[in-house]
Amino acid sequence: MSQTGGGTAGPVNAPQPAEAGTPAEFTAALKALRTWSGLTYRQLEAKATARGDALPASTIATTLGRTGLPRERFVDAFTRACGLGEEEAHRWLEVRRRIATGAPAPASGRTGRGGSRASTPGGPLPARAPRVRRAAGPVVAAALGIAATLGAGSLFDTSAPPTAPPAMPVSGLRILAVGSWARIHPARTPGLCLTEGRDRRGHYKTAVAAQRPCAKAALPHVFLEPLAKDIVQIQWHHPRFGIGCLTVLRDGPGRDLLEPRDDCADDDRAQRFRVEPFGPPAAERFRIRPVVTGQCLSLRDQDTGDGAEVVQGRCSGAADQDFLIELIPPPQAH
Repeated sequence: MSQTGGGTAGPVNAPQPAEAGTPAEFTAALKALRTWSGLTYRQLEAKATARGDALPASTIATTLGRTGLPRERFVDAFTRACGLGEEEAHRWLEVRRRIATGAPAPASGRTGRGGSRASTPGGPLPARAPRVRRAAGPVVAAALGIAATLGAGSLFDTSAPPTAPPAMPVSGLRILAVGSWARIHPARTPGLCLTEGRDRRGHYKTAVAAQRPCAKAALPHVFLEPLAKDIVQIQWHHPRFGIGCLTVLRDGPGRDLLEPRDDCADDDRAQRFRVEPFGPPAAERFRIRPVVTGQCLSLRDQDTGDGAEVVQGRCSGAADQDFLIELIPPPQAH
């Protein structure tokens, strides 16, 4: 998914934060460090746990999805999990403290450790983000109203507003390179959201993906993590049950349903989904296709009602295979 950093102390090719002057720039540098490490959120969580640090994967996703300044203990645990040694981790903390106290950033010509200017892979850190909140539509506003805490509020500051995503790893969708929080709606019934439901036939007993009124779909939170060009993992984040990745069931009583499984793996083809524009380019409507079969997600029996299960089936171009993907702010932390 990305270049592996090697996990050695003081790696000379690791991104450096020295020129970061704002919380947004510092967060961008943290994202670059995660990309350099080549580790998934779950792998970072495991490495932090092995060191005795608490760094839930959901906290990493939430923090990197914000532009606020992370707390010191997050920065310390995160940089070490990425493979940095004592000296390099301390350097990141120093920059974080400088930004927190409002001290000026180094002049543009100043060099970082080893004589190279601090930068992210492929170029310098992005320009400072304007402190202007983007206009949000009614559905986004509703999402903000019902978003629940993930228990990570003590790990980051929330004073800085979100800014426009800088990348588009999914064609037609302005998703962040590190992933974005989202709501997925059937296009013909936009008041419904894809969320947790049950097999109404009673054949499969555990939770599956279904459509429910969005007002009843506050949990789990949906996070889309890019794995390759136009390929994402659909994660469900729940403050009690942790992270589950939607997985296509190919056999058994739940055949063709989607189940959230906690054994998330980037290379599990049953957990990889191709997102394709479907309809006018500006409509933000998409067809979602499981990579493992190449089929299309739809609603069982083309049902428009509350509780209809999401299933995979032959790509037909029918209306129930048309989805709206709405990018939303990170869940509110308290």
